[in-house]
Amino acid sequence: MKAEQEAIVIKARKSAEERAKGYREQALKLYPWVCGRCGREFTHANLRELTVHHRNHDHDYNPPDGSNWELLCLYCHDYEHQKLLEAAYGGSAGTTGPAAATHNPFADLKERMKKKP
Repeated sequence: MKAEQEAIVIKARKSAEERAKGYREQALKLYPWVCGRCGREFTHANLRELTVHHRNHDHDYNPPDGSNWELLCLYCHDYEHQKLLEAAYGGSAGTTGPAAATHNPFADLKERMKKKP
């Protein structure tokens, strides 16, 4: 039974790798080698650090026009997925943005200006 499970896992990983190679190559031909978030530019020397992100998070949806893809550097890609994880667990990196500031440094500015000599 264990050998069967291992074979299934190996086959699934190989299939995913082959599928990724296909859409990655297409995306690299369609889009400039620039991270869609931070704007970092890539060359052949560091192209391995540029990844394909699926906008709708469905790795099986790969239209040939590339409308479900965006090229992201490793860091921006990790951040994009981290936002989803944190949002799912009620974290701070969800779609609501950062918490509003509660301190107002100018709250008594008018009074301070009056006291100034």
